[in-house]
Amino acid sequence: MLIATLIAADTLKKGELSSAQDCLVQAGLIVGTSSSILDDRAADICFNGDMVIAREALTSWAENIDVAVQPAANRRKKLLISDMDSTMITVECIDELADYAGIKAQIAEITEQAMQGELDFEEALRGRVALLAGLNISAIEECLADRVKTMPGAEVLVRTMRDNGAKTILVSGGFTAFANPVARHIGFDRAEANILGETDGKLSGELAGSVVDANRKAEILQAAVNEHQLSMSDCIAVGDGANDIPMIEKAGLGVAYRAKPKAADAANVAINHNDLSALLYIQGIPSSEWVAV
Repeated sequence: MLIATLIAADTLKKGELSSAQDCLVQAGLIVGTSSSILDDRAADICFNGDMVIAREALTSWAENIDVAVQPAANRRKKLLISDMDSTMITVECIDELADYAGIKAQIAEITEQAMQGELDFEEALRGRVALLAGLNISAIEECLADRVKTMPGAEVLVRTMRDNGAKTILVSGGFTAFANPVARHIGFDRAEANILGETDGKLSGELAGSVVDANRKAEILQAAVNEHQLSMSDCIAVGDGANDIPMIEKAGLGVAYRAKPKAADAANVAINHNDLSALLYIQGIPSSEWVAV
């Protein structure tokens, strides 16, 4: 049994639910029951057939509606692993930090190319960090206070999943100086990111230790699965950039959140119209069960 979940940006109408069922039938799939519309926004359609055909048909049909197609089994995930910048928070921290050095436009252009998968991630990261050499460490605290904002739905997603017993990990190609406080604020169990080097209260322009890149993110996912004796089908991975692709492809449910094209193509689900609470509807968790924030 497969489940297609529809999540509307505003209100999901009964006619839209019926139209989605017709879309699946026209694609040659056997449609069973549909749920009632939850919170005026989301509904499930149970069906049998080919998951890829269903996903393609509904994605082509949908307008201002996000669609997730997945097996009914293991729907509620036991591990969430997520990117930070432009996923759990609204900004790219390195770009905002660069603004304090007066070079935001220069660094933001490199960041965009790296997230699109057009540049080697580690080379691009080290190059951008080198340009920040000499910036006062105090700029990090200013940036955290003034620029870093939590993505809508992030706290309710993470805290509700933890309340349901899931493990939650924040992984970032950015920096521990941002990832650690962000993880504590949102409610993640832990975070892993890169360490900015510093000397005499200023950034050294170097990184301390190895780099958290695309492969490292996937390694963290695999290690967590092993540690907690899970299967990949128990896991959901969320990200927006090219350096998230390996973990998105590895997890049982890979989600591209308002993502770059390459990441969206790699994912099972693309969320473009809703906030992160959509990931709770995808797991069959109605708002009556969400942790209040």
